Amino acid sequence: MSTSSPNSRGLTLSLAAVCLLGGGVALALLWAPEDLDQGISQRIFYIHVPIALTAYACFGWGAWKALRLLWTRQERYDLESYTAVHQGTIFGLLTLVTGSIWARASWGVWWSWGERQLVLFLILFLFYSAYFMLRFSVDEGPARANLSAVYALFGVVLIPVSFLAIRLAENFIHPVVFTRDGPQMSGEMFAAFLVCLAGTLALAAALYTNELTGKRLDGRLRELRELLQ
Repeated sequence: MSTSSPNSRGLTLSLAAVCLLGGGVALALLWAPEDLDQGISQRIFYIHVPIALTAYACFGWGAWKALRLLWTRQERYDLESYTAVHQGTIFGLLTLVTGSIWARASWGVWWSWGERQLVLFLILFLFYSAYFMLRFSVDEGPARANLSAVYALFGVVLIPVSFLAIRLAENFIHPVVFTRDGPQMSGEMFAAFLVCLAGTLALAAALYTNELTGKRLDGRLRELRELLQ
């Protein structure tokens, strides 16, 4: 019974992700109006921005689980934090890839080192990529769990810095869509964006649940092997 509930939850989240992402992409391509300035290339916004926000959410979830580990000393939070950071890194890479494609289509360059918001997200991605180097350089045990948790907590500080860099940048090559006056888009665009965001979050939750279940099963199998030897 311990594995049936996570498996069922993972299946439900996977189906939700497929339906929401499929519907969101259809709305973005067929229903939402074309942007007057960027044209068809702007439609990658419906994938790029939800992926970026999902990466932030995964890193934040990993930091929360790290804090729970340091607060309660329960071992399960170490694996949960690690899995969340792993998913965040995957979505962070996808953010960089989709952002580069959008930049190339809209501005004629794949990357601009002069844009602080782009560089700050790259720093955030590299910081969490180094998390795995640190984690696997230490033997498994409480020391590795605590060190990984502290590192994940330090990384969460970069999230608001990276997010706010778009609004604080002097050169607005990166579009600012959400302001104090609300979303700077039509109702159809905003609806398509919300469906895509919900689908991306559901996809991340499904991947997180399935990976966590698999790693827990693998750990139990290793324990059984050790008992049988």
